[in-house]
Amino acid sequence: MNSEQHARTYRTHPGNRYPAGATPSDKGINFSIYSRHATHVELLLFANADDPAPFQVIPLETRTHRTFFFWHVFVIDLPVGTHYAWRIDGPADLHGAGFRFNRDKVLLDPWARGVTDTLWDRSRACLPGSNVTSSMRAVVESTDYDWQGDEPLGCIRPEVTVIYELHVGGFTSDPAAGVANPGTFLGVIEKIPYLEELGVTHVELLPVMAFDRQDVPPGLLDLGLENFWGYSTHSYFSPHPGYCVSPHAGAHIREFRDMVRALHEAGIGVILDVVFNHTAEGGADGPLINFKGIGNETFYHLDPTDRAVYRDYTGCGNTVNCNHPLVARFILECLEYWVKEMHVDGFRFDLASVLSRGEEGKPLYHAPVLWNIEFSNVLSETRVIAEAWDAGGLYQVGDFPGFRWGEWNGRYRDVIRRFVRGDGGLVSEVAQRIAGSSDLYQDEDRLPLNSVNFITCHDGFTLYDLVSYNRKHNEANGEQNRDGNNNAMSWNCGVEGDTGEPDIISLRHRQARNFMAILLLSQGMPMLAAGDEVLRSQQGNNNTWCQNNPLGWFDWTLPERNRDMLRFTRELITFRRRHPCLMHTRFLTGEEREGQRFPDVSWHGELLHRPLWEDPDASLLAFTLGAVESWEADLHIIMNMGKEAVEMFLPELPGLQWYRAIDTAGDSPEDILPPQQQAVHGPVSCEVASHSVVVFEGR
Repeated sequence: MNSEQHARTYRTHPGNRYPAGATPSDKGINFSIYSRHATHVELLLFANADDPAPFQVIPLETRTHRTFFFWHVFVIDLPVGTHYAWRIDGPADLHGAGFRFNRDKVLLDPWARGVTDTLWDRSRACLPGSNVTSSMRAVVESTDYDWQGDEPLGCIRPEVTVIYELHVGGFTSDPAAGVANPGTFLGVIEKIPYLEELGVTHVELLPVMAFDRQDVPPGLLDLGLENFWGYSTHSYFSPHPGYCVSPHAGAHIREFRDMVRALHEAGIGVILDVVFNHTAEGGADGPLINFKGIGNETFYHLDPTDRAVYRDYTGCGNTVNCNHPLVARFILECLEYWVKEMHVDGFRFDLASVLSRGEEGKPLYHAPVLWNIEFSNVLSETRVIAEAWDAGGLYQVGDFPGFRWGEWNGRYRDVIRRFVRGDGGLVSEVAQRIAGSSDLYQDEDRLPLNSVNFITCHDGFTLYDLVSYNRKHNEANGEQNRDGNNNAMSWNCGVEGDTGEPDIISLRHRQARNFMAILLLSQGMPMLAAGDEVLRSQQGNNNTWCQNNPLGWFDWTLPERNRDMLRFTRELITFRRRHPCLMHTRFLTGEEREGQRFPDVSWHGELLHRPLWEDPDASLLAFTLGAVESWEADLHIIMNMGKEAVEMFLPELPGLQWYRAIDTAGDSPEDILPPQQQAVHGPVSCEVASHSVVVFEGR
């Protein structure tokens, strides 16, 4: 706004309760906010994000500005670009009703499409008195945008999906990234050619809804640490201002849309990691940002014996009351907004089991919010993926409500980690997981595609640290190494951490190739963590949630330094794409099918058709996959995670030949070869090195 605009006083009329939030029109802006028990509501208007005081305060009257549980006002001729906030007061009944009204605190609009945090001071918001000079503000953004014909990419089939989990800020913050706008949505655009060449179909973005970077334990800000990952959301309709180049100008929506449109032009879908299980307001000692101050008793699970106490099923101080009717509607409306207005292609739900908890805190199979998501027409072509557990003891992998819901398959991760490090007696479960986890999904009429397979993600060791460390090394987090998972099921290959020993380094690289190969040879939907394809390390830190520095960033010197691993990963993704037998949409049965040389799957041990299901020491599994299409090659896959090489027989292939396509024990480029470079494997048997995966194509 210019000085002339903010010097004037704007006229108002009562306005409308729907839609919630700030809605611009050619005649002005309508504001509406929920607060069922409020007794006094004020709208504060600011010309700029960093103005210490509002240029106009508009009190709302109960008789004219309240309808049902919503307070509303229309400000005539108010321009887009205006910043705003609320002050709300109400009854003082903390322990009985759970009210936390405070007329001194400036509150964000939960429906705001853009927020700024230039002045934000979390500690000041927790102290008595006004925080108007240190509060966050919402900004009214223009809805105009030329999508140039773009639509969400519902055309990407689930079975061909390869997900790449990345952090928007960390992906391009490294100076070696060489981008014009590091750490932003626009920075991601500059790295799209890298993603295209890698071959992934979707990026899964760690939280990009506005979050509180200051939400860290006491003392960590003084150490230069912050809430980096973003699992501290406060404004679910707003892109995070820290990822915008011009948030003060209200460019949140435009810059996010620019990124989505550019990714879609490259054929890459966008999945958002969303955090509806808790908010940045924390527990009883946390600040009032929005939800606490407008309807604490509505938005959070409170202890019925003392409603000043928050039930905590998240480990973050509070738990969102997801199945309250208004909150369930808020969540669904938010998801539909990101699909309709921002063109995103899917959502991954952090601690999604919280969304299955009813208002009493107990799990519900028919949880309204989950089934509303399942049946939403707007979301019908949208990927929905659950982290199917929470910090309150719920673990719902294989049992998450609904048909469409994919699940982060934690059981896949755990058993493959143990298998690759050499643990014996796991081949039966390994086969189940590689074949799509039918034991988890088939009885509920679900599919292999409900399983999102992963070895690593943002939370835990990177792939290279998984093969380099037996223990976490989180001292840099300022919590005396108490944080993070203590059971990573990792193996350091003989030396803890960095080493110059060539044999150890070679084994680690082979183990990394083993993990990547198994992941991309498994039925289900694979997910890679950004940087694993170039052997990114966090120096043994398995919880870099607070490390907005090189430890938590993608190192852009690695694509050249570890180009062999990058090439291996690219070729693996290409290999998977040309083999429909790796992308079944139904569970494998082992049955003979007309026109096929082999059943869809045949399992083997050291001898053909003799899998070592009951052997407590076995660390070897082989299987044959029959081609699905007439043009496709059959596959024979051998996984030897033992300490010794083994001689393995190959199935007979009358009139055709076996070609060695992948051998993780080989040096690049012999570790994976395209068809035109593969040599015929003459003998009926082959030697498979220890700790290696070998794949033959039959044609």
